[in-house]
Amino acid sequence: MADARALPLALTMGEPAGVGPDVTLAAWMRRQADRLPAFHVVGDAAFLRRRAALLGFDVPVHEEPAQEKIAAFATGHPAAHLRRSGLPEPGRPTIGDAAAVIASIEAAVEEVRLGRGAAVVTNPIHKHALYDAGFTHPGHTEFLGDLAGRFAVPADGGAWRPVMMLAGPDLRTVPITVHVSLARAVEDLSTDLIVETARIVEADLRRRFGLVAPRLVVAGLNPHAGEDGAMGREEIEVMRPAIERLRTEGIDVRGPLPADTLFHARARAAYDVALCPTHDQALIPVKTLAFDETVNVTLGLPFVRTSPDHGTAFDIAGTGKAHPGSLIAALKMAASMSGAA
Repeated sequence: MADARALPLALTMGEPAGVGPDVTLAAWMRRQADRLPAFHVVGDAAFLRRRAALLGFDVPVHEEPAQEKIAAFATGHPAAHLRRSGLPEPGRPTIGDAAAVIASIEAAVEEVRLGRGAAVVTNPIHKHALYDAGFTHPGHTEFLGDLAGRFAVPADGGAWRPVMMLAGPDLRTVPITVHVSLARAVEDLSTDLIVETARIVEADLRRRFGLVAPRLVVAGLNPHAGEDGAMGREEIEVMRPAIERLRTEGIDVRGPLPADTLFHARARAAYDVALCPTHDQALIPVKTLAFDETVNVTLGLPFVRTSPDHGTAFDIAGTGKAHPGSLIAALKMAASMSGAA
């Protein structure tokens, strides 16, 4: 296997009408000041040049062979050429670009599988445009779980089970249910789902983040964690059995604890990651604490994948106002997790 330090990170273009190209170019411009690892865009070099010109960024974009991308990174932005169906204007996504967006994700994963990339970093996608084009996955995370099957079959012979984690400087959170409605999340929450998610999180905190004994907490679903059943029985009937099972396996986990007192500074000092029953319950605190430094990390895969924690931001695409902080943090974290740093 190739030394990860000799490999660039494979960065997807994301939705071309969004801010992905903007923050990509801005991150390259800050490569020396922020001491960034080498990365290249899996997308269309001509399109990236056009966006750089629109933004007034002095960024040379070169199509380089895989083995030369790290050397090229110092003087220009390397890009792997993918055919595009058009050149969308900022803020105006089109269904015709969906195929190129999907191809970029697939190609980035393939580069890592073939040993030409250290890790995958993804720019934001516009799910609605992809759905209109026939994309059947709820989002990036689920699609990457399917693509992971190209690497190997998991030890249990089943399918890879990706888990979303949001990681900031002072807080890591994991939504147990992800891209579903709140009503559906309550229906989907189960003892088995909590146990499976916690196992994956604990294992990858050891493997990818170097924590010897990860400390997990589980947030309650209901106000005051159900108040002993007075405000809901999910904590008693669904969540506590999961926590008890995990403890018998030797996993350090506490809960379910009231979510309204789980994220202040003293509480955060007592755990390494908080597992939350619903999507927003997990994302709101971590984004509030450090929006420009938070990274979306996918656990449970045979490769490293990180992403900025923001969306496509069509309203500021092409204006130069998009802040590259979250992408920069995602690039650094991907390098650290994969050994490329």
